[in-house]
Amino acid sequence: MSADVFAALGEATRRRVLELLADGEQPAGALVEALRAQAAISQPAVSQHLRVLREAGLVTVRAEGTRRFYALDPAGLEGARRWLEQLAGAGDPLAPFAQPLDALATEVARGRRGRRAAAAEQAAAEQAAALTPRSGTPSRAR
Repeated sequence: MSADVFAALGEATRRRVLELLADGEQPAGALVEALRAQAAISQPAVSQHLRVLREAGLVTVRAEGTRRFYALDPAGLEGARRWLEQLAGAGDPLAPFAQPLDALATEVARGRRGRRAAAAEQAAAEQAAALTPRSGTPSRAR
């Protein structure tokens, strides 16, 4: 994995291009218009950002006549994700236990919710019983 990937991701406009491409392949003109809607940027500047992303392996380009269509490159994105996961796990001695601990936390929370729901049901039943007239209780006659 190349350090160029993270250099490319270090610029906000390029990150925005990737966000736009997350919806699927886009022609270069549509990317220019979407970026211009947010900030003043020239078509050559967008082309430069697209070139950097392409060289970093984050996007692919497909020519169709005179038009260029850009899309995310899954292989480049996967390489960046794997590198970040390794980095995140390298300094954490508990990394191998993270998923089981997350599952345990979920089960603990589920148990707490269950106990709260049962307590609420019991309180509602007790309140309903207190409000219901008891049968067999003599009524006062005048």
